[in-house]
Amino acid sequence: MPKHAQHIPWWQDAVIYQVYPRSFADADADGMGDLRGVASKLGYLKDLGVDAVWLSPFYKSPQADAGYDVADYRQVDPLFGTLSDFDDLLTRAHAQGTRIIVDLVPNHTSDEHVWFQAALAAAPGSPERDRYIFRDGQGPNGDQEPNNWQSLFGGPAWTRTVNPDGTPGQWYLHLFDVKQPDLNWDNDEVHAEMRDILRFWLDRGVDGFRVDVAHGMVKAEGLPDWSEKVSMVQGTEQPTVHDTPPYFDQEGVHAIYEEWNAVLAEYDGDRMMVAEAWVEPMERIFRYVRAGEMQQAFNFGFLLAGWNAQNIVENVTETLAAAAVVGAPPTWVLSNHDTVRHCTRFGLSDPTTFPKGIAAQDEQPDEDLGRVRGRAAAMVMLALPGSAYVYQGDELTLPEHTTLPDECRQDPSFFRTGGVERGRDGCRIPLPWAAESPGFGFSRAVDDGDAPASSGSEPWLPQPDSYARYAADQQVGVEGSAFELYRLLLAVRADRELGRGRLEWSRQNRPADGVLSYANGALQVLANLGAQPVEVPADLEVAVASRPDAVTEDGFLVPDAALWLLPRA
Repeated sequence: MPKHAQHIPWWQDAVIYQVYPRSFADADADGMGDLRGVASKLGYLKDLGVDAVWLSPFYKSPQADAGYDVADYRQVDPLFGTLSDFDDLLTRAHAQGTRIIVDLVPNHTSDEHVWFQAALAAAPGSPERDRYIFRDGQGPNGDQEPNNWQSLFGGPAWTRTVNPDGTPGQWYLHLFDVKQPDLNWDNDEVHAEMRDILRFWLDRGVDGFRVDVAHGMVKAEGLPDWSEKVSMVQGTEQPTVHDTPPYFDQEGVHAIYEEWNAVLAEYDGDRMMVAEAWVEPMERIFRYVRAGEMQQAFNFGFLLAGWNAQNIVENVTETLAAAAVVGAPPTWVLSNHDTVRHCTRFGLSDPTTFPKGIAAQDEQPDEDLGRVRGRAAAMVMLALPGSAYVYQGDELTLPEHTTLPDECRQDPSFFRTGGVERGRDGCRIPLPWAAESPGFGFSRAVDDGDAPASSGSEPWLPQPDSYARYAADQQVGVEGSAFELYRLLLAVRADRELGRGRLEWSRQNRPADGVLSYANGALQVLANLGAQPVEVPADLEVAVASRPDAVTEDGFLVPDAALWLLPRA
């Protein structure tokens, strides 16, 4: 079959934009983003040029962990609207050719889920309790945790229940917050329920699922002790953990994804799943996307590479090799809702560090340096073959809020670690849409008639004053802005089918010197992550530059800049 006639699934080379609903756009002016707000900005996303939108959780939830504690997987939380609002968003997105991916949280539920409430009311050993991981405690009175596992948010991973008569009861496992009890994936009813949830959203027309903690769910038999410190995000300041924790990356997870793959196969339209799997080495990540399992897995090694040419080249080389073995597309991402924004990390004295949040008392980044490096990093990422993810605000080179007052923080990891981890609130600040409006235009009622929209309530997290200069209305249509750079990059990427291309490192690639250079078809990328200017090949002309002053008069690429080059006509 000729190459042009082959069916290539849309997700093979898609650019997917992550929307964190509570911080994207607020349509009802209550200070919290919502689904109608997302729908009101679909034109903005179409204009940007993304192929799909991934929505972080909007399900019914007490919001102990920003919606990753789900009380009802089939209902929209009133904070975000209604199922009708979701259906309208999906219809409008599909009408403009934008696909919708929803978040699925299968490792745990909320403690307010009807199942867990039934488990608390039931006796030890009951079918209700078997849906979760309940255990008797150790010691003469059972007053010691069943094992030594620690929560990834800090503190013990076990909480003891209280019996109806007021006496201490069994313990339940929660790898995250105390309000997020882990499901028991040895239970057939759990499997059936999650398959039914998949079908519920597939029947509504969603195009795929981002699977939260995809490397979790299955625990090693016997729940053996584990004394190493393990985090979802293994920052560079931590020693590498080579042994597998008994609650992550167990073999049994792959049978689950084979089940789910069969469910997706019941529907047309190339439905997909992408795994949030913080595992190593690279070969183990790509086990999640073998034939018959998921379609994509996040490449967090690329995110963790930082502003370092050697790290990036090593990750890209390893990623492409591992992807080729299983025939799956590589993915690339620089930031998400769990990480300090890359434009801020790149402005730190060591731009390869990975802090767990930044507070006013910590090192403050060089904001301008981070911004120009962020623009260059986008050029490195968006010319790579495969699929790319853009976190909301990346297209504005939005920085982290690094001076958020502690009294405003809401991330449970901040509280459970006593503030040792600053938490993820700084990357979740509501987006700035209009520089001169209250709340920078985030919390603003959608006008369905002739009356002017109201200014709305204060955003749920405060925005720094600096966000005024990053606001969308200061960038859309403004030559040289970050938004217009992203829009141009995505247009060129689509026109030249770079996501379906093939990477070849160029002769000029010298990562030890901070020079990163590769070709994808006729397009060549040249990025200067070093301290010295780099000569631009005379036989190539600049198609896109990360900044106006990227090239000197005598033809050298300045540090902290990147180019997309094409052969001279």
